Amino acid sequence: MTDHRSLAARFGTPLYVYDLDDVAAAHGALRAALPDPCELFYAFKANPHPDVARALREGAGRACGAEISSTGELAAARAAGYPTSSCLYTGPGKTRAELAEAVAGGVRLFSAESETDLRRIGAAADGRQVVVDCLLRVNSPASASATGLRMTGVPSRFGIDAETLPDALPRLLDVPGTRVIGAHFFPLSNAEDEQSLVDEFRRTVEVAARLRDDAGLPLRFLDLGGGFAAPYGVPGERPAYPKLRAELEDALDLHLPGWREGRPRLAFESGRHLVGGSGSLVAEVLDVKHSRGQVFVVLDAGINAFGGLSGLGRLLPASVRPVGGGRGSVVATLTGPLCTPGDLLGRDLTLPDLAVGDVVAIPNAGAYGLTASLVRFLGREAPAEVVVRGDTVVSVSRLDHRREYAVTGPSTLGGAQP
Repeated sequence: MTDHRSLAARFGTPLYVYDLDDVAAAHGALRAALPDPCELFYAFKANPHPDVARALREGAGRACGAEISSTGELAAARAAGYPTSSCLYTGPGKTRAELAEAVAGGVRLFSAESETDLRRIGAAADGRQVVVDCLLRVNSPASASATGLRMTGVPSRFGIDAETLPDALPRLLDVPGTRVIGAHFFPLSNAEDEQSLVDEFRRTVEVAARLRDDAGLPLRFLDLGGGFAAPYGVPGERPAYPKLRAELEDALDLHLPGWREGRPRLAFESGRHLVGGSGSLVAEVLDVKHSRGQVFVVLDAGINAFGGLSGLGRLLPASVRPVGGGRGSVVATLTGPLCTPGDLLGRDLTLPDLAVGDVVAIPNAGAYGLTASLVRFLGREAPAEVVVRGDTVVSVSRLDHRREYAVTGPSTLGGAQP
């Protein structure tokens, strides 16, 4: 087990610790749970740290590709050694400037969320005199599962409504600079159980085959998305999926019988499941305050270091564990150090009976941790990030955001110097 206390003593707190052995184990287990052959894209939004991402490019015998949604994530993928040919560029609000940069940088596979998005992709490709491959992201007409974060079967900015696709398809297949080669689905995130995931994937395969057969959608490439779960900020193990492979193979054999020979190429995506369990956020107790019958435990890590994605419905951590043992328990509110009442990590939690100076760890913080948080709020230094493999420290780094001025002196609104 990683010695968080010694790492905190060496590098200070707050401190993120990522275990590459855990990343490799998660990668291998997910590969084994998926049909073969298939491709697996790592969702960089989960954790763009180059050492973490590099482990997924190198591990489990078959490298992950990179699912990216910005030129910043493209830069992170390159820093981790991913070739641009392995990148899938996604997202509902791609700008002309970032598309031009991505195409110029060699990205050749995009997911188009709408006709407007597809034409913008095509314009960027046409401007470089190349043709790029595109998947049409589809918003399925219904969901097979009621669990997890719903991303299909509802009004959404993500994807093209499946019922509108037959009428739109002739236009979509004739956009200069693009070649539509398949479909991209992402029906749910963080499925609550294996059966929900199985049902959603089976439903998606059926919809994809129907769009191919009835609407004429090209289907040389099918990205079924993800939904693979992991605990967030609480103790627990990432789920196993012992039935998934066989159930998916049955559905694919039924609806897309050429898939074993690569017709279509099959792909999945995962972020939190691959890296969530690898990370812990280590913090020091700065204060334990008693106020009008309530206890407040103040850590040196708050919403600037963890919990910035509460808008996605994630629960705040239900527990922290002391590094090196505990002394009973107490019901308390867990807060960070920021000068705002919004800096809360949880109310009325059953916590260890902590004292000032104790070191604690929030588990399962390897996904949607530092870069998904309010890192620059109130100007505090970002936590250090330590990457380990076994007993070896692989790297120690810290994000450093600096302001860069485009104009260094007075100028008129039109841009000319006075």
